[in-house]
Amino acid sequence: MASMASVTRLTVVRMETMDRKVWTPMEITSHIVDTPPRDAATVLMLREGEKGMEVLLLKRHTDSKDLGGAFVFPGGKRDEADGSPTALAALQKDAASLHAQLGESDISMDHAASLFVAALREAREECGLQIQATDLQAWSRWITPRMPSLMSKRFDTRFFLARAPLAQTAVHDNHETTEILWTTPRNALVQYWQGEIVLAPPQIMSLSHLCLFNSVEHVMTEAAQRKPPVIMPEPFDQDGMRVICYPGDPRHPVAHKALPGPTRLQYRNKRFEPDGGLEALLHGPL
Repeated sequence: MASMASVTRLTVVRMETMDRKVWTPMEITSHIVDTPPRDAATVLMLREGEKGMEVLLLKRHTDSKDLGGAFVFPGGKRDEADGSPTALAALQKDAASLHAQLGESDISMDHAASLFVAALREAREECGLQIQATDLQAWSRWITPRMPSLMSKRFDTRFFLARAPLAQTAVHDNHETTEILWTTPRNALVQYWQGEIVLAPPQIMSLSHLCLFNSVEHVMTEAAQRKPPVIMPEPFDQDGMRVICYPGDPRHPVAHKALPGPTRLQYRNKRFEPDGGLEALLHGPL
């Protein structure tokens, strides 16, 4: 389980502050991982809510090895069975169109299709939502760097968008996940900033991106009109603190921005935050 939602690992510790539980990220590491990144898929499940577009977040069990206590998108690693003839045949969309949607010329059509299978399976297993390949729209691709900062594994994770089925209800499994949160991207970031929830950098940046869209149709249309950006974070230490920069940052080898908003997050105040504070993530004032 856990893709970048799985692409990072976040260890958290519970502290009692009056009658409120606070979850604090810890354990920034500098070790190098030389193994190739493993394929993974995650789904940004979307729906229309009273205050605008909402996204589904799942709270990982606090005892989980990966991302314990953090809120993540449903997702996980690609299994061998996801590429089986049976699994591929069950897709209701041809492999060529799925391959084109990912925009990755270096992988086969069957490989591309298997990533869609993985996304569908993870959505079903982690939040109980049954969707089809036709419901998925490729959104972004996150590749863990050799110095992951928060874990000891690397993943090559394809992020997909999907509209949550109206007739279905998302549920957590009460094993790997213990809570479900439907909220606007903006409110999720506000809750993160106020210390009410824990988020890893890929979730922070993805939620910030979603803040620019006012409806599910808006973001799905945008995604269908462009190639998914590739994001390989570039970590480094500055003044004794870990910084993670993204394409377009002066310290990143890729000169052009791949994402709107800030080009770096710095680990301070026991969390990752950008220069410019919360307003930088929200693309404007509260």
